[in-house]
Amino acid sequence: MLKVAKFGGSSMADAEQYKKVRAIIESDDDRKVIVVSAAGKRYPDDHKLTDLLYLCHAHLTYGVSAGPVFDMVKDRYLSIRDTLGISLDLESDFEKLYQKMQKGISQDELVSRGEYFSAKLLAAYLGYEFIDSANWVRFNYDGTVDQTVSYQLLREMAAGKRAVIPGFYGTMEDGKIRLMDRGGSDITGAYVAAALNADIYENWTDVSGILMADPRIVKDAKTIARVTYSELRELSYIGAQVLHEATIFPVREKNIPVNIRNTNDPENPGTLIRDNFEGADPDDASLITGIAGKKGFITFSITRSGMASESGTLRKILMVFEKYNVPIHYILNGIDCATLVVRASSVENCRYLIQADLNRDVEPDHIHVSDNIAIIAIVGRKMASRSGSSGKIFQALGEQNINVRMISQGPEELNIMIGVKEKDFNITIDSLYHKFVG
Repeated sequence: MLKVAKFGGSSMADAEQYKKVRAIIESDDDRKVIVVSAAGKRYPDDHKLTDLLYLCHAHLTYGVSAGPVFDMVKDRYLSIRDTLGISLDLESDFEKLYQKMQKGISQDELVSRGEYFSAKLLAAYLGYEFIDSANWVRFNYDGTVDQTVSYQLLREMAAGKRAVIPGFYGTMEDGKIRLMDRGGSDITGAYVAAALNADIYENWTDVSGILMADPRIVKDAKTIARVTYSELRELSYIGAQVLHEATIFPVREKNIPVNIRNTNDPENPGTLIRDNFEGADPDDASLITGIAGKKGFITFSITRSGMASESGTLRKILMVFEKYNVPIHYILNGIDCATLVVRASSVENCRYLIQADLNRDVEPDHIHVSDNIAIIAIVGRKMASRSGSSGKIFQALGEQNINVRMISQGPEELNIMIGVKEKDFNITIDSLYHKFVG
């Protein structure tokens, strides 16, 4: 069995975290390939080294000395090395990097050194081979990763080896370093797992999996034990802080399970993500998987008598929003009414122009616009097989005198979306959680 394990910035923050990481890796012989981030924060007011490296480049750009900030980066890594007693000459690498900074270095190359030094240190600490992502991650000129070439290169480099790989970067066809988006180490880890056909991709962070609701709203929110890729996509879209979406695609494409684990609580099984769990979770009695939501929506309700019996009316409505490049998040239809839900920020400069065009092109009986709308999603793969979900929602919100502005259930019956006023956002999520979860 092959497990690819990715460790985030909090797991690489200092020598004590490195010790935890090594203990986790050595506890399971299947953890043969490791992907790491740059050192993160050690305490709330600390700096992520990625941020310091961005600051270094900003100083260079504006002619300000980058030396003091660069020394903070260097001292952090040297401290980890010396505390752990690792035999590795980092001084030469830092000196070469500093000299290159004086002559001119791209932002992407400078920032990538955070992951580079993390991986070099951990490889030496474990006695694993270091595989530089610059040697296998190949970007196309449009910024996408050439998976075919990259996967083949990594398979050749990693064959039969135990290795540590830095995340977050690769190279363009001309050899220049290019960064991925923020969260890029997660993406690198997914590419590694996919390239090597791993049996599981472990993502180690500082939380024990994905919570069923925002802990800032629901203080006792439980961890989601099992979640499908589709459910995760729904929760992520509506606002849950989960994995970077690009992380999911490479492993989902190959049906590789993802396990979110906590470096500081390694015995906790965390959250397992896979394509489906048919017959795999009889012990999980919860009807729902999670609840998430976003504020900042606005609704346009266009009423026209006989709308349902006319052809082309909805198309005319949609064309107005398309004209102003406004994405439609949700559409609810009635016999004589269509309600469109959009982000308030997307119509900030064209709201009244849209209303004018709708009046001209659609000739509605009435247009009603509601501001300050929050959308909340109750997500669960098991809701489709059990009755009473909508009843529970209305009961929970009725008990709190919360007015439901809209409700919609998708055809796949994976989620139920409700709209409420923003002032009721927190109490709605808390009430729904405790009605469904207890």
